[in-house]
Amino acid sequence: MKSTPVTKAASLMLLLLLLLPLAAVYCYKPVVIVHGIFDGPKQFKRLCQFITKVHPGTEVSVIDLYDHLSSLKPMWTQVTGFRKAIDPIMQRSPNGIHLLCFSQGGLICRALLSTVPHHNVDTFISLSSPQAGQYGDTVYLKWIFPDHFKTTVFSICYNTVGQEVSICDYWNDPYHRNLYLESSKFLALLNGDRLHKEMKAWRENFLRLKKLVLIGGPDDDVITPWQSSYFGFYNQNEDIIEMRNQEFYANDTFGLKTLDTRGDVSVCVLAGVKHTSWHSNYTVFTSCMEKWLI
Repeated sequence: MKSTPVTKAASLMLLLLLLLPLAAVYCYKPVVIVHGIFDGPKQFKRLCQFITKVHPGTEVSVIDLYDHLSSLKPMWTQVTGFRKAIDPIMQRSPNGIHLLCFSQGGLICRALLSTVPHHNVDTFISLSSPQAGQYGDTVYLKWIFPDHFKTTVFSICYNTVGQEVSICDYWNDPYHRNLYLESSKFLALLNGDRLHKEMKAWRENFLRLKKLVLIGGPDDDVITPWQSSYFGFYNQNEDIIEMRNQEFYANDTFGLKTLDTRGDVSVCVLAGVKHTSWHSNYTVFTSCMEKWLI
């Protein structure tokens, strides 16, 4: 039977329809997951399953680095290590990648975005991360500093020895602001709270980001204040100053205001979620993450 233009066109259309699902499988950008303090890759198995369930074929990498007690190493040390691990993934992903970073890992990822020129991160999802710092008595804090509470931890954190412990690198005591500004080797630089020569370059690097997604909630019980997950923080009376009223936002020190003005900051607040459940809660995934991981 001789083929006609009509039958050829129909056959081509059928072939395209058959290939379409296969194309969809491979169109998702790779997702890189960075764990939090005292975590490791095994804590993120369910999250990986969520991603591959709704976006089949997605390459998901949970970086196996600075796990568990090693997560207490200095933040800049960890940033350097994670950068080396993530760089090859970016290099083989010309269309870009997504970063999904939990708790302390969210600060590591933001530092990576600020310090890596020409990164190709599309979306950065900060999952219950103390982006404006930590100040509060939590289970984690009491485990690290069993004989100290939030009002006295500054005496440990704001010195050379303390700054070699990750949590001290983002400890932000509103009652000892001057000590924080003088001593912080990580957060004060990252947020531009203390001026430094790399601020302009870091800001430009950060603004290569296309979307920033901030996730947190009032029942977290670890991130303190919980509003730090979207850049809110205490003043000296422990009243919450929201993101847009923060000095680093007003001065646009690292690009947050510009990103927000572009319409590229999304905030997702969910109640009823404990800190260690954010990455295993399917509602959190579908409500706050799924639509960005394409």
